[in-house]
Amino acid sequence: MSIFERAKAKAEELLGRAEELYGESHGDAAATVAGEAHVGKAEAEEEALERGERRPDDEGTAAAR
Repeated sequence: MSIFERAKAKAEELLGRAEELYGESHGDAAATVAGEAHVGKAEAEEEALERGERRPDDEGTAAAR
């Protein structure tokens, strides 16, 4: 679990929360849903990192270890 991976997941979560907030404040349902998707993906990635797992869509980086 590298600090870079954790920072990337946190940045994704913050981006999602900002997009979700923008969608809610401007009445843009698509932005709200996209923001929720970013947050969900980031939270799942953080949980996987905490367990020391790699996601299947890591593009082959798990084999490079």
